Amino acid sequence: MNPNRPPRQSVKRNTSHHVNGMMYKRVVVPLDGSPLAETALPYAEEIATRMGSEIILLTVLPCGDSEEYRDHDTYISSVIGSTRQKIIECCEMTGRKAIGVGSATRNGDAAQGILSYVNRGYSCLLVMATHGRSGLSRWAIGSVADKVVRSTLRQPLLLIRARGKATDVKAGGILKKMLVPLDGSLESEAVIPYLSRIALSLNTSFTLFRVITGHNHTADSAEAYLRNWCQHLRKEGITAEYKVRAGAAAEQIIDYAGKRGFDLVAMSTRGQTGITRWALGSVAQKVLLGGNTPLLLIRA
Repeated sequence: MNPNRPPRQSVKRNTSHHVNGMMYKRVVVPLDGSPLAETALPYAEEIATRMGSEIILLTVLPCGDSEEYRDHDTYISSVIGSTRQKIIECCEMTGRKAIGVGSATRNGDAAQGILSYVNRGYSCLLVMATHGRSGLSRWAIGSVADKVVRSTLRQPLLLIRARGKATDVKAGGILKKMLVPLDGSLESEAVIPYLSRIALSLNTSFTLFRVITGHNHTADSAEAYLRNWCQHLRKEGITAEYKVRAGAAAEQIIDYAGKRGFDLVAMSTRGQTGITRWALGSVAQKVLLGGNTPLLLIRA
């Protein structure tokens, strides 16, 4: 591979997705009634507000439990009200048009209910809390998020590491710095045009990240490769820089993201059906299990 080759993806600076062709028709947030699940809401509010998408609060209820339905109606009405108020405040600070906030309910198994809703064909972003202190590793086996990640999910998934009560979205935003690991493959590069739209909407800066080992390219070739991508992104109006480190890929990503205070790590899953087709011990899977930074997974 020639590290100095031009990027193989074309990123067009086109703001039409704000008006007629929104990148996400909806931002979907699964809720189970817990404060931990609600830690995903500020992220959904910021993304939806800045991209002009509707927010859908999704709940999955057991079949045939009338008391559960009554409790659900009270709970979801309250969350819709508070979310709408935060959206109004955010729009006033940023000068954007208010967006819609709605709800949807499914019955039966939680993970299957989520999947059936988001895989219906329209473009959406699924934003959910992991409830874990370090990703999915502390969840009980068979947890809802674990099932969703390992499923046939066709939409991008943003996982928020729930650490307690979430902060509100501020005028400056809470998604300002994005770490994008690249390994030189077409699959990893495929996420860049997609992420570029997010960066243009949220005014998010990129740090392109490459980890070298004794089995891949030298530091010079890795830097040339990332520098080429940064130049391309800057032409599109995106703030971009790069970093090369040596060592084990997943460990370096987790360490760098944590120490430098990144708001988001964005990676390609590469698989046809989520993690189930990843190689055992894959980099993205290790980052998912061991990291603390919010993680955006996009199927290449």
